[in-house]
Amino acid sequence: MPHGSLSIPARLCLLAWDPTGGQAADATHLVRAGALAELARRGLLTDEDGIATPVDMDSLAGDAALDGLMELVRESRPHRWRAWVSLHARVTADAVREQLTAEGWLRAEKKRVLGVFPSVEHVLERAGAVETLREEARQVLEGVGEVSGPQAATVALATAAGVRGLVRDGHREQHRERLGELVGRSGASWVLGELVAALGAEVRAAGAHRPGV
Repeated sequence: MPHGSLSIPARLCLLAWDPTGGQAADATHLVRAGALAELARRGLLTDEDGIATPVDMDSLAGDAALDGLMELVRESRPHRWRAWVSLHARVTADAVREQLTAEGWLRAEKKRVLGVFPSVEHVLERAGAVETLREEARQVLEGVGEVSGPQAATVALATAAGVRGLVRDGHREQHRERLGELVGRSGASWVLGELVAALGAEVRAAGAHRPGV
């Protein structure tokens, strides 16, 4: 992927955007999982008996969304990786969305709910670039070309979450072997496996509660 300046959670936020309607998908847990993977890859979070643990109490990532998550982990009681996928996850998702807005990937539009309450809606600004990002992710999933650690982590998490436009309906099982390969190439396989499992469990639970499933 040529968008090297984008963090894993930022890429996931963009990949999760509805490719047809231009609406924001609810990618809160996916973005948080990406942030955890990014921090693990950078050596800022490590695994201690299944617990997400800061390597030290001072190191920063130099990224507002990631540093906010690091602060949250440091100030909270110990939790397993799966718990952190959902725990206060909107804080991270909101921070990533604000970063993407500042960088021109998204546009913030002020609206009023029920004509009274002020609200902000984010709109995809660089749809063409995001479609390129999505196509490159599809190629990674299909095994085309070389794959970097961040690419592998991004596509593994997006696949586990069943991101629209990347994994076609009914084809998720076909990518199971490739998903395992990407986890192994991520540079943080010991963590990514847990995050992939957590997202996959959410997808299955959501499917079980859909009418007719």
